[in-house]
Amino acid sequence: MTPRKIYDLTDRLPFLINRVGAAMVDFASPGLKHFHLTIPLWRMLAVLAHRGEMRQVDLADATSLDPPTVSRLITGAAKKGFVTRTRSNTNNREVTVRLTRKGLGVVEDLVPKMLADEEAAFGNLPAKDIALVKTVLRRMYQNIAEHRGHAAADVPGGPRRPRKR
Repeated sequence: MTPRKIYDLTDRLPFLINRVGAAMVDFASPGLKHFHLTIPLWRMLAVLAHRGEMRQVDLADATSLDPPTVSRLITGAAKKGFVTRTRSNTNNREVTVRLTRKGLGVVEDLVPKMLADEEAAFGNLPAKDIALVKTVLRRMYQNIAEHRGHAAADVPGGPRRPRKR
C-alpha cells in the first residue's frame, strides 16, 4: 500500500522550530552541565544579567516560564549563591530578584560558549537572513498572542508590560 500524503510533518514550521530548539538545547547542555545549570535556569540568569534586578513576575514573563517554575528556579539559584531575592516592603507577595557576583560570573563564563554555539548553528547564513528569521519569529509570537485574545505583553515572553507599583 502506498502511503497517502496527508500531512508532511517535516515541512511544517512548528516542527522545524521545535527541532532546531531541541538541537540547540542538546548543543548547549554540556557547557551548562559544567556549571550545574538547566536551560530554564540559564535563561533566568541571562535575563537578569542583561536587564538587572527584576520582580519575579516580570522575570517569568521575560523568560517565557510559568511563575511556579520561576519560583522554584529562584529558590535553587539562591541556594547555589547565584541570586538574591528580596520581598517588597509594600506587597508581601512581590519578590525582587538580583544576580549575585557569583551568578554574574557564571553568565560571563558561559556567554562565549553560547555565542559560539549560535554561530555554529547559523553557519554561513548571511546576517540579513538571521535578522529576518528573528523578525518573523517575533511577529509569529505576536500573531499567536493576538489570536488567543491577549496582547503580546500578556503572554510569557512577550514585551514587558508596565506594572503598577
